[in-house]
Amino acid sequence: MLRKSMLFLHVVGTIMYIGTILAHIASGIIAGSNVEAVYHTAVFQETTAYIFILPGIVLKTLSGFIMFGQYKQKPMWLKIKICLAAFLAFNAFFLLTPLMPELRMLAEESLKAGVLTEAYKAKEHTAMLVGMSNIIPLILAIVLGVFKPRLQRKSKQPVTA
Repeated sequence: MLRKSMLFLHVVGTIMYIGTILAHIASGIIAGSNVEAVYHTAVFQETTAYIFILPGIVLKTLSGFIMFGQYKQKPMWLKIKICLAAFLAFNAFFLLTPLMPELRMLAEESLKAGVLTEAYKAKEHTAMLVGMSNIIPLILAIVLGVFKPRLQRKSKQPVTA
């Protein structure tokens, strides 16, 4: 029962995390360079990061670690997946989410100026790069969790003459 409960929380956390990221991407595309839309998008992104992304990544990571502990022998795919989860959690808590209040503040300054400021564009570019650094680890973690490939090293057979 514990495993099924943890798997449920893992799926819910993943949906919260990935779903909100997709909403962030879509809202940014929709806002474009419209200063007022960019400001409202920044408010939306900051708020949803605290409501969905951070709790989602906590649920996903903690349930993943609990399920990891239930394996007697840890397969290589699972060890890699845990490392990727730790990387994604670090990125969310210490790199991407701290940028949200700064982006909102810079978007507000842009709104007052009537044009997107260079400071906003630079910070948005940084946030985009950090977000993009999550793509490969996230996809890889999902693939590993779904397909559970055998990633064992082949032991070298001693050559006998």
